[in-house]
Amino acid sequence: MADSVNFDFPVFGLLPKKETGALQFLTKYPEYDGKKVTIAVFDTGVDPAAAGLRETIDGRPKVIDLYDTSGSGDVDTSTVVETAELEITGLSGRKLKIPEAWKNPSGKYHLGLKQANDLYPKTLRDRLHKEYKERMWDPQQRLKLGAVMRQQEAFENKHTNGQSDTVDLQETLTKEDFQAQIDSLSSLEKKFSFYGPVFDCIVFHDGVTWRACVDTTTTGDLESCSLLAPYALEQQFATLGCSDMLTYSVNIYKEGDLLEIVTNCGSHGTHVACIAAGYFPDQPELNGIAPGAQIVSIKIGDSRLGSMETGTSLIRAIIKAIELKVDLVNFSYGETAAYQNSGRICDLMSEAVNKHGIIFVSSAGNSGPALSTVGTPGGTTTAIIGVGAYVSPEMMAAEYSLREKLPGNHYTWSSRGPSADGARGVCISAPGGAIASVPNWTLRRSQLMNGTSMSSPNACGGIALLLSALKAGNIPYSPYSIRRAVENTALKVENIEAFAQGCGLLQVEKSYMLFTEKNPCQEWNMNFVVTCNGGRGIYLREPHEIKPQETVVNIEPVYCDVNTTENKDKIAFSMRVNLICSATWVSCPAHLELMNMQRVFTVKVDPAGLPTGPHYTEIQAFDISCPTKGPIFRVPITILVPIRVQDAEQCELRFCNQHFNAGQIRRHFIAVPEGATWAVIHMKVLSKEHGSRFVIHTIQLSPQTAPKSNEFYKLVNLSDLGETTQSFNVRGGGTLEVCISKWWASIGCVSIDYSVRFSGLRASSQVFSMHAAEGIARIDVKSTLNCEEILPVVALKHHVQVLRPTESKIQALGNRDLLPDGRQIYELLLTYQLHMSKTGEFSPFCPWLSHLLYESDYEAQLWMLFDTNKQLMASGDAFPHQYSAKVEKGDYTLRMHVRHEKTEQLDRLKEKPMLIKHKLANAGITLDTFATQGHAMTGGKKFVTHSSQAGEICPIYITPLPDEKIPKGVTAGNYLLGTLTFAKDDYGKKANGFPFKYVISEAPNRKKNGPPANKEKNKALEFDDALRDLKVNWLSKLGSESLYNELREKYDDHFPLHQAWLLALDADKEKPNRLQEIVATAELLLSKIDKQTVLSHYGMKADVRPNAAAIKSDMEKQKIALIEALSRLGIAKADLLTAETSEEERTTTLLQLDDIFRNLTKLTDLNDAKVVQFAMRHATLCVQYGRLLKMLLKQLEDKPTEENERKAIETCQKLGWDHCVQHLGNGLFTKYPPSYRLF
Repeated sequence: MADSVNFDFPVFGLLPKKETGALQFLTKYPEYDGKKVTIAVFDTGVDPAAAGLRETIDGRPKVIDLYDTSGSGDVDTSTVVETAELEITGLSGRKLKIPEAWKNPSGKYHLGLKQANDLYPKTLRDRLHKEYKERMWDPQQRLKLGAVMRQQEAFENKHTNGQSDTVDLQETLTKEDFQAQIDSLSSLEKKFSFYGPVFDCIVFHDGVTWRACVDTTTTGDLESCSLLAPYALEQQFATLGCSDMLTYSVNIYKEGDLLEIVTNCGSHGTHVACIAAGYFPDQPELNGIAPGAQIVSIKIGDSRLGSMETGTSLIRAIIKAIELKVDLVNFSYGETAAYQNSGRICDLMSEAVNKHGIIFVSSAGNSGPALSTVGTPGGTTTAIIGVGAYVSPEMMAAEYSLREKLPGNHYTWSSRGPSADGARGVCISAPGGAIASVPNWTLRRSQLMNGTSMSSPNACGGIALLLSALKAGNIPYSPYSIRRAVENTALKVENIEAFAQGCGLLQVEKSYMLFTEKNPCQEWNMNFVVTCNGGRGIYLREPHEIKPQETVVNIEPVYCDVNTTENKDKIAFSMRVNLICSATWVSCPAHLELMNMQRVFTVKVDPAGLPTGPHYTEIQAFDISCPTKGPIFRVPITILVPIRVQDAEQCELRFCNQHFNAGQIRRHFIAVPEGATWAVIHMKVLSKEHGSRFVIHTIQLSPQTAPKSNEFYKLVNLSDLGETTQSFNVRGGGTLEVCISKWWASIGCVSIDYSVRFSGLRASSQVFSMHAAEGIARIDVKSTLNCEEILPVVALKHHVQVLRPTESKIQALGNRDLLPDGRQIYELLLTYQLHMSKTGEFSPFCPWLSHLLYESDYEAQLWMLFDTNKQLMASGDAFPHQYSAKVEKGDYTLRMHVRHEKTEQLDRLKEKPMLIKHKLANAGITLDTFATQGHAMTGGKKFVTHSSQAGEICPIYITPLPDEKIPKGVTAGNYLLGTLTFAKDDYGKKANGFPFKYVISEAPNRKKNGPPANKEKNKALEFDDALRDLKVNWLSKLGSESLYNELREKYDDHFPLHQAWLLALDADKEKPNRLQEIVATAELLLSKIDKQTVLSHYGMKADVRPNAAAIKSDMEKQKIALIEALSRLGIAKADLLTAETSEEERTTTLLQLDDIFRNLTKLTDLNDAKVVQFAMRHATLCVQYGRLLKMLLKQLEDKPTEENERKAIETCQKLGWDHCVQHLGNGLFTKYPPSYRLF
């Protein structure tokens, strides 16, 4: 078999270069390998230690700068200590040993603290969690649990064989202690969480530059740690540890008060950087596209959000790219957006291109195959080159190991144009997959990734080769001339639509030849901005638009500011262009004279006679003095001619015996019948030999709405003769694209039948909101197309709580947040307080800002949720559905920051509410529906299925939620949120749900069933009692002994007086010196209460006496006083025991404490806040650390405090549970940080 091995591995398909001509270009021009070109990679961060990213071909550092603009790596180092000693105490409390070699002339050290989990990517954190638990926790946990269980068994065997019929209290408690140890170990196991190490951070100035050291040993041995300067100065980096292998570097700001630890939050950025510019001297086939280029890594992914970009990270990244004067930015990120070519972030990106000459290359998006799915900013921003993803036969063989050779194609998921405003969307294409380097923490050298995230750096690297050649030849260029060159020389791939490939595959050498052969061009520094009635192209999509139309086209020449153009050149600019369009259905003028001003011409589009389906063409403008350089601008024109449903009775379209090869797409544009509200698609495979993988993708566009809001996407695997039925929401009267695609790698030809059927139930309103105080709500529902069965369901799934800010503050930010020209960015910090009455899950969102990122007029909306100990519990940003917090009951602080360069814009948000969307328990709540108002008013027969004929109106009545069914904690002004469905049919119910809001009104006033007032009581006596109670109430607050003695003279038998004084003594700062007084007062209080009467009362099954309510109220007060007296008596007696206490006295006291313990167990649970402190002291004195630990863990569960956490650690030490000591100790800094985490 070895003789038949094929050694000809398709290595050039691993990181494809042939497809774009990059390999041929480097072969022909090896000196133009990217030298003198800097690429900024806006991504998850780049690992400078990864394979291929160490150096360039000529030995220069590959990664020349590393930044984290998200803020997730920031450390507050504003705490300053000054010393000449070689040891300082870090913020962790550890002793940090200063190496003698360090030079610090000032003697000032800035100290900070950073949790490793803040820096770890989620995948790494999960790996370390697993490794730590398996190696450090599980073995010891099993040993300790087994040992305790054996001790328990031995004790029980010994004492069950005894002769006595009575059980001693200590014997009972010893049994409980063993069980408590088992319960505690089980509880710690159940709640095990990987906290990771916590690092002390030290920053100082060595007289030349700032330097930082992260104590990665966590022992204070700084000699063994790396001392780093800001990465840009010395290209230094280190690794946090051998187990994690996470590379880090540092930057220092604010004169040492802010340390930025730069890591990466995913492998994506390293992979992207390697595609663009990796260099492998011993394996050149693995090289990136431009191995001579250098990289600036700018981490825009926020580790708090997984790897999501934020407004803050994006703006800072743009500022940094402009500051560093990079040549190129690769941006393999993006989201869908409601608006095209607008928003604060997109405007600043455009400014970087138009004013500073930076070339932005970006992924077009992975939301295909339907049209108009390009992402923002890559597919929607004029200044950015958006790149689609192509897969070649060589890539299929090398990367995916396909067993059959398929022709080159675009990936099924690659986003397609045009953008919603008519722009082409995809500019060019490049290979969208590669096996390339990933960070060392992944414990692998390389990995296969695909996406337009990979096609973008492939194209970016190709453009870097072009820039390298142009710089070497001193050939002038601008972002505009580069874009025109790559578009005009791109290779059109046969059988791939322009919506996917744009102008075609990038061709590096042809782009270069265009510059060398056609240089210089007078327009090299000019852009020609095309606008068409407010859009950037002509896009006729909706049925009412498919008619002859005239459009005004504006062409405006714009110069790039970075290259100063002299006024005489602007005056001299003149160009005569020939306007050409090959489509017969487009009419445009033949010629246009251009000068330094806006020009206008009209275009007539006549779609009459065009077949159904998509039609794309361009008006191309050629300089008549040199037409071979290609179009100087293009006007994209797209027309989608829809099919109209002819079968009015069935409202169905059928597509029979449709053949699909790998990657083949069939698009159907359908004029949705008026009144339709949902559609059902049914697919069936006709082939008996094999099935296939298909994508069903439908989309409708709505003005100023993100495409994802009106799309349906489903990836289905159909076996031979298999079938599937799917339903989705539609909008009547609009154009619906139904896109059926066979997956690009799904081999073989398959035939299928499919149909699309429309249904409709239209309500009298499209906004469903009901206020509880308004009573019965009526909704009229009309069956618009066919006979439909109606069965309305109102299902409320969430409770939305409205929070108003308790604090707001606007402040100027630091140097990282200074825009070009010194424009200052300001931050608005909003603080909200939230109380959770029980454990629950919720999602915070600010309606004013949510669902907007790139298109937002503000820069950020990051929120962080903290508990009362300032522990970070959850974070979120622009898209609320992606982020939620699951927390225990308690109080929480939510902080959100918003940024803008104008304070007046931030002032507008100072009072904006935050909405907290809670999940309702179980299956939620349903509202009752009725067919008639009479039934609704009387609670009669509920709505049953009704068959509604086409055109028939069916009234539906919805009644308010009964007060007793309103969930606990839902108050007036809050609302319940859910869905309203009308169709009985499951497909209609799934696809045709409407948001339903139920606003809670004020709760009814209910009379309290308290004890009846004593009408015969004398007014003077009432006054005397009220005055007494007022003084007693203030006694516990004032702690005045003279007031107590004064009241005792008159009210000595009034037990609340002694109860108040006991509380005053207990709260006194001098409590340790007043323990005897506490004992005396507690004993006095006990003498004023009839304990037996209290116990007898609570032993009764039912009290039928006429004054039972008054007796119950009095007994409750006495019970509370009794519990407080016993508890504080026990605590004081326990605290009086010291090392000097005699053995006899100790024995007597312990017996007294046992007696108090017995009495308290009869009255309340020992975990009650009033008695738990005594119960813990009792367990300690009995040397029953299991009981003590169990109570401490319960206290930590109810209300975590650092004091109790440290007591739990101390108790685990006494039990010999070292693994628990280490685990709980690691969590101290996570659970009880000194301050809120920085934004």
